[in-house]
Amino acid sequence: MPSPLEHRLHLPHQHQQHQQHSQQQQQQQQQAEDGQDQQGQQPPKVKCVLVGDGAIGKTSLIVSYTTNGYPTEYVPTAFDNYSVVVSVNNKPVSLQLCDTAGQDDFDSLRPLCYPNTDVFLLCFSVVCPSSFHNILDKWLPEVRQHSPKTPIILIGTQCDLRNDVKILIELARYKEAPIAEADAQRLACQIGAYSYIECSALTQKNLKEVFDSAIISALNLGKPTLPSVPSGKSKLKKINPDVPPHKRKKGWKKFFCVF
Repeated sequence: MPSPLEHRLHLPHQHQQHQQHSQQQQQQQQQAEDGQDQQGQQPPKVKCVLVGDGAIGKTSLIVSYTTNGYPTEYVPTAFDNYSVVVSVNNKPVSLQLCDTAGQDDFDSLRPLCYPNTDVFLLCFSVVCPSSFHNILDKWLPEVRQHSPKTPIILIGTQCDLRNDVKILIELARYKEAPIAEADAQRLACQIGAYSYIECSALTQKNLKEVFDSAIISALNLGKPTLPSVPSGKSKLKKINPDVPPHKRKKGWKKFFCVF
C-alpha cells in the first residue's frame, strides 16, 4: 500500500503511476513536467541544500533521485546545482538541489550556497560514525549560524551497507559499529529536525521519501514527524574533544565513506 506521501507527491521520473489515475490527473502531471501550472504561471521554487562530511553519498543521493542512475566512481564535489519539477497537490513545484563539498578546504566558500535556502538536509553515513558525530560538532552550528530558522532534516545515507560483513569487520577493528537508528532518532530530536530518514542511493530505499519530506517541510504542508523532546536517555557515544576533527577521519573512514 502506498504511503500518504506517495499520494501527495508524484515524481515524473519515477514509475509509480496507478491504474486509477484519471485522464485529468495525467494532464496535470504533464503540466508539472512542463514546469507550468494551469494558469501558465511559473511554479514556486524550493531550494534544498545538502550538507555533511565528504564522501558519504550526498551526490549519489541527488544523482539517483534525478536520473534513476547511480554514479560508479567517486568524484569529490565542489558545488553543483540540480533541478527537477515535481507535482505537489497536483501543482508543479521546482525543486533546486544544491550539492555542497564537505571537505574542510571549502569551509569559507560553502556558506555562499546558504542564502534563500528553504530546507537543509544534514547528511551522515550510517557506517561512518565520525560523520554522524560531526552533525552536532560541525554541520548544525554552521547551518544555524547562517540560517537560524530554516527547517532541517537529518538523513542517514548508505543504509544498504549497515549489514555488510566486510564493513562490520573493519568497523570492529576500530571498536566501532554502524550508527543505530534509535541513536539517530534521538539526535534528530535533539537538534530539532523535521524528521529523520535512512536511505540508500544504490537501492533507492526511502530515496523518494527524503525529498518528499524536504518539499513538505519547506512549503509548510505538514507537521514534523519527530517529537519535540527525545524519549529515554541518550546513548550517543561521546567523542574525545582533545582529538582534532581531522584525526577522527582516518583509517577505516577512508575505506568505507568513499563510494
